[in-house]
Amino acid sequence: MNVHVGGIVAIVLFYLLILCVGIWAAWKSKNTGTDQDRSEAIMVGGRNIGLLVGGFTMTATWVGGGYINGTAEAVYLPGYGLASAQAPFGYALSLVLGGLFFAKPMRSRGYVTMLDPFQQIYGKRMGGLLFIPALMGEMFWSAAVLSALGATLSVIVDININISVVISAVIAIFYTLVGGLYSVAYTDVVQLFCIFVGLWISIPFAMLNPAVTDISITASHEVYQAPWLGSINTEDIFTWIDNFLLLMLGGIPWQVYFQRVLSASSATYAQILSFLAAFGCIIMAIPSVLIGAIGASTDWNQTSYGLPDPKNRNETDMILPIVMQHLCPSYISFFGLGAVSAAVMSSADSSILSASSMFAHNIYHLAFRQEATDKEIVWVMRITIFLFGGAATSMALLAQSIYGLWYLSSDLVYVIIFPQLISVLFIKGTNTYGSIAGYIIGLLLRISGGEPYLHLQPFICYPGCYLEHSFGGKPVYAQRFPFKTMSMLFSFLTNLGVSYLAKHLFESGILPPKLDFLDSVVSRHSKENMDKTILVNHDNITLSELVHVNPKHSASHNAAFSNKEAFDDTEPNTEFSKSDND
Repeated sequence: MNVHVGGIVAIVLFYLLILCVGIWAAWKSKNTGTDQDRSEAIMVGGRNIGLLVGGFTMTATWVGGGYINGTAEAVYLPGYGLASAQAPFGYALSLVLGGLFFAKPMRSRGYVTMLDPFQQIYGKRMGGLLFIPALMGEMFWSAAVLSALGATLSVIVDININISVVISAVIAIFYTLVGGLYSVAYTDVVQLFCIFVGLWISIPFAMLNPAVTDISITASHEVYQAPWLGSINTEDIFTWIDNFLLLMLGGIPWQVYFQRVLSASSATYAQILSFLAAFGCIIMAIPSVLIGAIGASTDWNQTSYGLPDPKNRNETDMILPIVMQHLCPSYISFFGLGAVSAAVMSSADSSILSASSMFAHNIYHLAFRQEATDKEIVWVMRITIFLFGGAATSMALLAQSIYGLWYLSSDLVYVIIFPQLISVLFIKGTNTYGSIAGYIIGLLLRISGGEPYLHLQPFICYPGCYLEHSFGGKPVYAQRFPFKTMSMLFSFLTNLGVSYLAKHLFESGILPPKLDFLDSVVSRHSKENMDKTILVNHDNITLSELVHVNPKHSASHNAAFSNKEAFDDTEPNTEFSKSDND
């Protein structure tokens, strides 16, 4: 085993820097909060994250290991190039749309997690079902981050990539336990700085390496491989559009995004943070694009890497650390690789914390143990951090491409959760029956299209379906038809259609009230669906419109949502800031 001492020293130094910042932030949060609301302080940071730190942490939420490594990989891959590197623009537009339409209503109603409006409208059981795709999305994203960090470490230390992924996961899981959102937010500031400096300091040395041809020439002319600008084949246009919509719209309904939105000190700040993060995503993608272009412009036979080149060794997902390692002086590559390693490590805690927050708050607390104490909820979060971290590690070991993990991480979120989020926030009259039907239809249609990255053969070959041989193993059918967007639209329309049909059948008397077994039409505000005495302080809302429920008084119940307007349907866009109310 060839251990690069300089690289190890750089990694250790950056890890210690981030760890110290995380410990300091955890200490700060404990000294500014109270024991009674410790779980909420971990989840949303006391709702007092400022504009500067909030802008950094929301940008760093997307600009992690998968983002920078995946963008460089897409630009480097022959036949793909910059034209196929959709993530920077796709996620930037998702942040813009999130800021314009979703941040204000979510923050002004004082929700604690993204699943709160679903449990408010559709009930805790439906909230549990929607937790599944939300959890899968966070796990896929965490797997992409861990895979990227493992690839980087394997280049520096020259160890097996599977071993490095496991080591990286252990570090990330341990770090996540140091503190809640405060630790994540403040370490994100360090993370973003490390990425910016670590990448930009390496680019001039890589560009000036004698083995690298001018990237302005290789952008449009084939030298060592196809031009890195790339192009979109006519038969792939619909697939390109489908994937771009997946990133743009599927990038909105994420707990890791709304956790930052809900931690903002006001609804207006939440919107501004989204716009700042969108700009940051574009800026931070530039060095990754340049490194991918440098990799496509390199004669690898003139470097210490040698032949065959990365694409023929199936190491395209490691093109960024390979460029740093073999095209830059050792002291520059060690600094750059150490900085990137430390940066991507701190991205994993965001998704793992988001997943554990949803489980502890929406599943464990609201669905199963309404009487749970705050300390109990905190311990549940700590246990699930270990479980979800282990699941993300397994996926990181099994997946082939980081860029493929990006698409996988948004698929279920896009097809199932996005149309449901549109319904609960902006459309009156949808109910649990429509939500369940839309969930099932979206899931079935998505699965029917197959998934090449998982070697899942499709049940339905849509127009343009073809046999793909580039995923390793036996050939798998891939789709050119935009079936993901089709699945999302059918899920949305099914939700509306079944909801209004159920509403008509019950309210017109065609179906007797006793058949409303989900209590979502006749007994819309029943104990199962809208037990507001559990979700908010019952003194802060008008209960005259509700059927009788048995009040359950508990300090932890009343603290489940911190905003007295959380379920005020009369003014859904009324801005509310907890800091103002305090």
